[in-house]
Amino acid sequence: MFFERIIESCQSNFNGKIEVVSSLAWGKYIRVGGITQSGGVVEKIWRSVFKKIKGDFRKILILGLGGGSVAKVLCSRFKKAKITGVEIDPLMVNFGEKYLGLDNSKLKIEIDDAKKWFLDNKKKFDLIIVDIYQGKTYPPFFESDLFLKSLKSHLVVGGIVVFNRLYSSDLTVRKSAVKFGEKLEKEFKEVNRIYPLANLIFACRI
Repeated sequence: MFFERIIESCQSNFNGKIEVVSSLAWGKYIRVGGITQSGGVVEKIWRSVFKKIKGDFRKILILGLGGGSVAKVLCSRFKKAKITGVEIDPLMVNFGEKYLGLDNSKLKIEIDDAKKWFLDNKKKFDLIIVDIYQGKTYPPFFESDLFLKSLKSHLVVGGIVVFNRLYSSDLTVRKSAVKFGEKLEKEFKEVNRIYPLANLIFACRI
């Protein structure tokens, strides 16, 4: 087992216990419900994903900003992009800024319920990231027919929506991710699968 220590922890109204961990193997990361949510291996995952997803994205939406790992990757890769990150839990954002290098000068951060924010806004984006987890739980709304159909009205022609799902050794988790992929194929013209470590990434075009 790799040496690790908890740098800071707190209790969140949205995520329960949040821990900031320092590890010899992965550096600093944020852990919720036993799952690494931001930093560490998560940043590595997103870097590998965007080596495979091609495009020159200028308007980007992140639903589930967390501690900002995907935002950090996107800011460095698409320097001219206007990026909006929506996150319900200000404690996650605070830890991201304090420990993970989340730079709020490079993106617009909205502290809000992603469901409410999404349904209330009519803006269009050429890339939407859906990375919504509360610990191990994926909120049902973000795999609902209403949400998947609404996504199409928020994407420009040729736009891409990227979903992050857990894909661990737990068979129930795997089956849930596979079933979600089958649902996506009914809604989107093109669904590509990327398998980085214990995650399954769906990159979908309308």
